[in-house]
Amino acid sequence: MASSSGSKAAEGGGRGPARAFSQRMKRQPTMLDDVEDESLLVPSSLSSIAPFLRVANEIEAENPRVAYLCRFHAFEKAHTADPGSLGRGVRQFKTYLLHRLEKEEMETQPQLARSDPREIQRFYQIFYETKIKDAANRNTPEEMAKLYQMVSVLAEVVKTVVQTDKIDDDILRYMKQVDDLQEHYAHYNILPLDILGTRPAIMELPEIKAVLRALRKVDNLPRPQAQTTTHDASLSSLKSDKRERSVKDLLDWLGLVFGFQKGNVTNQREHLILLLANIDAREKGQDYSMELDYQTVKKLGIIIFKNYRSWCAYLHRDSNIDNEGGSGGQQLDILYIALYLLIWGEASNIRFMPECICYIFHQMAHELNEILGEQASHLTIRGEESFLKDVVSPIYQVLRKEARRNKEGTASHSKWRNYDDLNEYFWSARCFELEWPMNQNSDFFVQSVETHLKNPHLLSHNQFTDGKRKPKTNFVEIRTFWHLFRSFDRMWIFFILALQVMIIIAWSGSPAKFFNDDVFRKVTSIFITWALLNFLQATLDITLSWKAWGSLRYTQILRYLLKFIVAAVWVVVMPVAYSSSFQNPTGLVKLFSNWTGDWQSKSFYDFAIVIYLLPNILGVILFVLPCLRRHMERSNWRIIVLLLWWAQPKLYVGRGMHEGIFTLLKYTLFWILLLISKLAFSYYVEILPLIEPTKVIMGMSITNYEWHEFFPHAKYNIGVIIAIWAPILLVYFMDTQIWYSIFYTICGGIRGALSHLGEIRTLGMLRSRFEFVPGAFNDFLIPPSKGSNSSLQDRMQQQKNISKFSQMWNEFIISMRLEDLINNRERDLLLVPYSSEDVSVFQWPPFLLASKIPIALDMAKDIGKSGSKGNNDTYLFRKIKNDPYMSSAVAECYETLRDIIYGLLNDEGDRMIIRQICQEVDASISKGTLVVDFQMSELPTLSNSLEKLLNLLKGDSKERDSNAAIVNVLQDILEIITHDIMTKKSRNFERSHSQQRPDEMFQRLNLNLKHNKSWMEKVVRLHLLLTVKESAINVPMNLEARRRITFFTNSLFMKMPLAPKVHDMLSFSVLTPYFKEEVHYSWDELHRENEDGISTLFYLQKIYPDEWSNFLERMNDPQDKRVDPEKQGAVCEWVSFRGQTLFRTVRGMMYYRQALEIQCLQDIVDDRGVSVGDRRAYSNLGDQDNEFSLAQAITDMKFTYVVSCQIFGVMKNSPKDSKERNCYQNILSLMLIYPSLRVAYIDEKEDMVDGDSQKVYYSVLVKGGDKYDEEIYRIKLPGRPIDIGEGKPENQNHAIIFTRGEALQAIDMNQDNYLEEAFKMRNVLAEFRASHHGARKPTILGLREHIFTGSVSSLAWFMSNQETSFVTIAQRMMANPLRVRFHYGHPDIFDRLFHITRGGISKASKLINLSEDIFSGFNTTLRGGKVTHHEYIQVGKGRDVGMNQISQFEAKVANGNGEQTLSRDVYRLGRRFDFYRMLSFYVTTIGFYFSSLVTVITVYVFLYGRLYLVLSGLERAILEDPSVHQSKSIEAALATQSVFQLGLLLVFPMVMELGLERGFRAAVVDFILMQLQLASVFFTFQLGSKVHYYGRTILHGGAKYRATGRGFVVFHAKFSDNYRLYSRSHFVKGLELMILLIVYEVYGSTYRSSNLYLFVTFSMWFLVASWLFGPFVFNPSGFEWQKTVDDWTDWKKWMGNRGGIGIQAERSWESWWNLEQDHLRHTDIRGRVIEIILALRFLIYQYGIVYHLSIAHRSKNILVYGLSWLVMATVLLVLKMVSMGRRKFGTDFQLMFRILKGLLFLGFLSVMTVLFVVCDLTVSDVFASILGFMPTGWAFILVGQASRPLLKHIGFWDSIQELARAYEYVMGIIIFLPIVILSWFPFVSEFQTRLLFNQAFSRGLQISMILSGEKEKKPPS
Repeated sequence: MASSSGSKAAEGGGRGPARAFSQRMKRQPTMLDDVEDESLLVPSSLSSIAPFLRVANEIEAENPRVAYLCRFHAFEKAHTADPGSLGRGVRQFKTYLLHRLEKEEMETQPQLARSDPREIQRFYQIFYETKIKDAANRNTPEEMAKLYQMVSVLAEVVKTVVQTDKIDDDILRYMKQVDDLQEHYAHYNILPLDILGTRPAIMELPEIKAVLRALRKVDNLPRPQAQTTTHDASLSSLKSDKRERSVKDLLDWLGLVFGFQKGNVTNQREHLILLLANIDAREKGQDYSMELDYQTVKKLGIIIFKNYRSWCAYLHRDSNIDNEGGSGGQQLDILYIALYLLIWGEASNIRFMPECICYIFHQMAHELNEILGEQASHLTIRGEESFLKDVVSPIYQVLRKEARRNKEGTASHSKWRNYDDLNEYFWSARCFELEWPMNQNSDFFVQSVETHLKNPHLLSHNQFTDGKRKPKTNFVEIRTFWHLFRSFDRMWIFFILALQVMIIIAWSGSPAKFFNDDVFRKVTSIFITWALLNFLQATLDITLSWKAWGSLRYTQILRYLLKFIVAAVWVVVMPVAYSSSFQNPTGLVKLFSNWTGDWQSKSFYDFAIVIYLLPNILGVILFVLPCLRRHMERSNWRIIVLLLWWAQPKLYVGRGMHEGIFTLLKYTLFWILLLISKLAFSYYVEILPLIEPTKVIMGMSITNYEWHEFFPHAKYNIGVIIAIWAPILLVYFMDTQIWYSIFYTICGGIRGALSHLGEIRTLGMLRSRFEFVPGAFNDFLIPPSKGSNSSLQDRMQQQKNISKFSQMWNEFIISMRLEDLINNRERDLLLVPYSSEDVSVFQWPPFLLASKIPIALDMAKDIGKSGSKGNNDTYLFRKIKNDPYMSSAVAECYETLRDIIYGLLNDEGDRMIIRQICQEVDASISKGTLVVDFQMSELPTLSNSLEKLLNLLKGDSKERDSNAAIVNVLQDILEIITHDIMTKKSRNFERSHSQQRPDEMFQRLNLNLKHNKSWMEKVVRLHLLLTVKESAINVPMNLEARRRITFFTNSLFMKMPLAPKVHDMLSFSVLTPYFKEEVHYSWDELHRENEDGISTLFYLQKIYPDEWSNFLERMNDPQDKRVDPEKQGAVCEWVSFRGQTLFRTVRGMMYYRQALEIQCLQDIVDDRGVSVGDRRAYSNLGDQDNEFSLAQAITDMKFTYVVSCQIFGVMKNSPKDSKERNCYQNILSLMLIYPSLRVAYIDEKEDMVDGDSQKVYYSVLVKGGDKYDEEIYRIKLPGRPIDIGEGKPENQNHAIIFTRGEALQAIDMNQDNYLEEAFKMRNVLAEFRASHHGARKPTILGLREHIFTGSVSSLAWFMSNQETSFVTIAQRMMANPLRVRFHYGHPDIFDRLFHITRGGISKASKLINLSEDIFSGFNTTLRGGKVTHHEYIQVGKGRDVGMNQISQFEAKVANGNGEQTLSRDVYRLGRRFDFYRMLSFYVTTIGFYFSSLVTVITVYVFLYGRLYLVLSGLERAILEDPSVHQSKSIEAALATQSVFQLGLLLVFPMVMELGLERGFRAAVVDFILMQLQLASVFFTFQLGSKVHYYGRTILHGGAKYRATGRGFVVFHAKFSDNYRLYSRSHFVKGLELMILLIVYEVYGSTYRSSNLYLFVTFSMWFLVASWLFGPFVFNPSGFEWQKTVDDWTDWKKWMGNRGGIGIQAERSWESWWNLEQDHLRHTDIRGRVIEIILALRFLIYQYGIVYHLSIAHRSKNILVYGLSWLVMATVLLVLKMVSMGRRKFGTDFQLMFRILKGLLFLGFLSVMTVLFVVCDLTVSDVFASILGFMPTGWAFILVGQASRPLLKHIGFWDSIQELARAYEYVMGIIIFLPIVILSWFPFVSEFQTRLLFNQAFSRGLQISMILSGEKEKKPPS
């Protein structure tokens, strides 16, 4: 390609490009700032020019002129691609580049020639000859890929600048060679498949070679050819593209035949190779061969196609995999697998629709069979994107149209079809109506129900077409609480029937009367109730699925109708039959008896019962035969389907989920015991005590009402009965949750103890059991070796295992040192020598041997002084050997000292002296005369000299002439030994060495040993053994280091699978979704101060003082004086590794790779019989070392890490110094630090189509290159993924195609990992293949989490403990025995192949799948998977630490549970589980949130019932009756809900788990501390968050993802912030309850004791106080006076600001108030009616209180109530007049407005005077009126909000808004006043700080300094 300017310039032979360029374009310089790398500024529509700019930057220093030519060519390409600069950012970029070119044109000159054409050719020639030619053998594949990219760019520039006929022949030859070899040097991911020259180690693996050989067998396949039509415009392009699309293997062939994208083919090629290679390696073991095993392919095919075959069988279609019997050979099997993977890899959003992919594969496999069967001689090549355009895009467009109907989450679920609806279309044979190729006019694609727009081009991106919607598929998500009954009908029926039975028995007087004929007959009335409830269920089935009937099969509709008819028949038959069983019927029974006529036969009802129970009896039989039930449900035989048709509608999922008989018995026994306890408690505590008072009250005649009673003659005082029984019944239905909490706490604790949890929890326990740690380590973490044939081989293997343990243990300790959890001294005390070949005993870590040598010396000294020489040797050695650690320390010390001194001496004579001394010692020991022959009392003196010697050898001595000092010390040591210790043999010893003067000895020393690392380690270790005293007992000091060491060692004694060799383990990937969170903290961010003057760095230095000291020691800067860039970067890393950053997460996950490299290296050297030694020695050998290169290659094959950063491309193109650009740079830094890290992102480009800019989206995978990110794969998408579903699952879905392996660990970016835990990864993965899981293998492995944010504050501690109990004891029980553990978020490990063929690792439909993680667990279970939980491994996780953050998190989870309640997954699981597993499912998921809601409703029902009783006078009448004593009964029963309300439900398992893992004494202490720090206030407050958001989501919707933030510093939240966040969820409800309690107390105090009132209402007052003041108690500096003043000012300003378009809720009350009503604006008429009905409860205050006013004179006339409404209307009218007067006269007629206000004030005084004087109004009446009328006004506001459209229409909306503003002012003042009062007292603020940060204080933190901002001043350097 040559531009016009280039051609003209070449003809002139001068500096053509620059001259033509300067003559053509001139501009004023508008972009003067130079950019270091302009390639990052390239707009997405011009991305093709980025390589030219990068090359220009690379060669700038070498040849500026050629760099200029590259930039010029880039400009030419940009101008050609978009001459009108229509693309986004194109004009600015071209302007900038033009300015730079003008500048460089003048500044640069050719260096190699006189003209630009010769210059560029000469430079190209030099570049090729020096860097390309023969470079393959001296450069890595990555370097070659970069060089070939550069030389290709230079070649294109050459062709532009130089005319083709004037290019030198040598240059043309070089270009052709580069062109031929270009494809061999492309950037690659893991496998450099086409690399030339030196092949990396991974390509030499036999399993890789075997797979490649199998894939490249393509000779027998028909050759695809281009279209032969002469008029085909693309023929030339096809021919030119022939080389790129050549058929090298089976995937290339499939790509050409079916039109897959090249990037997809390349990606799936590597994916398939690695899958087959890993399975093949595992199947063959050590039996390597160069041929791929056919069983390997079959095994992978079975896994991949299991869902497809099941789908075919379900639809009664024959599978199109024609190689079932193996007749087609290995090649055909590989073709099928590759075809499926290619479809999946390009399916984009359709990956969430697994059966849709099955349909596509079914049709394409049929097409493949036809092609291969015909052996067509002419096979047409399809365009590269034809599969995307013809198959994926049409389905995507359907998804997109449906997603638009969602209206940004505001539309009802029933009005649009989500992923599940569209996928379930392929569960019926109707899907084959789509035909193939797919008919675009079929019902699936054509939205025939839509209205046709006159101008379809006017339909914008976010609009949707109106019209009649398509029906939902199989299920409709309707917002109603009836879903709870419909999904769990069996549970509600059981509890209702049990309640009925208990009431009947209690009414009879005694359980012993149960078998009395009359009582038993009454008990059998439960079948009538049962029939009614079944009728309700059948009715709900019809009404809630009505909008899906258009998509249901006729058999499903028939089943619904028949169910309804049969239920209706039973509703009639049961009462009729029941009435016939009575001899003397009365009342309603008599009525039914008249219907029956002569059917007076008792057996009729019994016969009806038997018939009614027949289906249930059959269900019980199948329940106890789960294997039969499972096979029946999974069967696709039509006869079986017909038999099950009535009990279970035919669905593709949810079949055969029943567990084995042993598991079933376990959870059945659990629930039987629980239900017995629950029902017994309910009977004796809740129901029985109320029966007698109920009978008395029903018999009472009450006439003295204290208000106007509308129904004074109602029988049985039914209102009183309802008021008393309603809260009890609510508690009855709720307390199952409490009993579950108690039972799972007990059982979970027992299971944890049996699992050996907490056996090592302190350093003392660690020391006592450490001698067994190496053995346990070798048993589980070292792969079992082949059977040995001799004891010598056993010893050698044991020595190897000890070396392996030492190596891994030391890597663990070193990693903690690098993380600054321990200091250098602690590291040395914890390390174990890598090799113990020179020492006869095991060398324990020095921290175990602390003080052992000094104690042994003291013992020897004491024995030496005792004088008795009898059996002192025996006594001394017995005392030493009683302590194994002391015995080992003494032996090691002696042998090591001997080796050190012997190695230090060069003179043979000196060595003879040492040798003879040692021989004397050894001889005395063997003869048992050591104490006799040697003076033991002098050993301490010898020890001191040895310590001095070791200090000199270490270099710690201050001696200037250290060599001479060493000689002197050695001579002193010899003198001490020979003269003081060797008492009897000293003369002989001196005589034998008399020829050598003492001062001439030890002159020749080998001091070069100081540079020998292993020798110096011996010196350091010996010094530690001699000098370390008791202080080492507490090593390490850091609490986190202690926790990690104790957990790791404890886990080695837990049950886990044996570790396979790395070569044989399952391969796996880690996937981390990332959006905009923190990646890495910069230096400026660390020093940026908050409002209190506190920087992040300062805060962390106080939070982690020991770790900061360790960091400074590691940096060799203990005084913290250095400020150089190196230290700045290290400080930023230190901070980032303590936050919830991507840097921390990536470092943690990369520990997997480090661990695998270590373990793989051990396996390799073990197989080859080499000593393991020190891994660091291997790492220094570089890539040429065979063992280490092979270990890295195997690790590459086993582990992949992908971070899915969907906006990485946007970050990359962001302006310099912006936050997004910094994130890009930090992520790029991560890729450069960790070369195996991959980043996937969605690239948004703009393509010019017919002159219009059009957005195109790609999934891109990049890796770190030399300085830039390098693109590996690019796959075009049909559209933007997040337009369809939720952001996070769509982010994961687009990146999952770039993951590898058979397992996939999903990791959030607020998680961490630890090296010692990474060592256990291959054990965990072995769980997928373990045999102890029964018939079903696990598909999700749940892992334990450690919450690392618990030490920041009390709130963080509460949250940490709560979360820890959930991820340990709760999930332990859910997994086994209850079998209802799902996926609750990361770090669970998925069976990757299972999930990618069944919809992925999450579900993504908008809103309904807001909690996307748990739906993955639902989907797995419904599709026959299994979820387990494993606690021998842990992963770190961060949590929110501030009150508002935690509340946002709770709101998000409650929203998600509200949406789950409506979902089809919950409905199907609730209906398909057996009864007991269904109970477990309920209480562990949405049941917890519904029980929380019922808890709060119970309080409301109780108080409103009491309000009714007290205001009506009924309570006085009842309590004053001596025959009634019901209060204590109801209060005792209501105490049950207090357990839930106070958060004790969460505390039970928390205390159990703490006791299990830390000891019960510590658990009790923690529990007491938590209560002192107001943990109950915190849990009660969070109860309000759960209830509010859960209830509102079900009623109205409004669920959304809430970003909680994960910042460091605990900051003060303003009052207005807290008010906005908690006003509706807590404050309004708290004030309502407070008014209820006040009214209940005031109007019942005359006849009720205050003690009784407090007993009844204590927990409710606690609830009120927690909800009103919880946010302020836990708000840092919440009671500091200045902040209180500032908060008041800010709140007044916020309340007074007007709202409007663009005004944020944070700035105006009006905007916030409107935003709070969003859920009402989008709710349906049912939701509005429910809101209005609920609001009417506030009218009872006015009605009841006005009759108690003194001014009413005890009148009960209804006119009193009517007059109260007159007063209310008058007050509202006055307020309206003032509001209108302010609006109309406030500005222009101030005087008139003042006069109006004055007249109103005088009128008010006059009216009040008349009322006081004439009408006997009292002051108490005034306050009572406020209590009565204020709720009425609030009712007006609530009704007005629900009726907003109507009020806006009639013009009354502004009045409601102003009334609401006034109420908000009042509420704010009521809440703020106590804060002001408490802020007056300084000690309150101090107490609050202590309360909030008590944990921090206990660890020596200085929070008070942090919050007050009193920073320490550093001295000037």
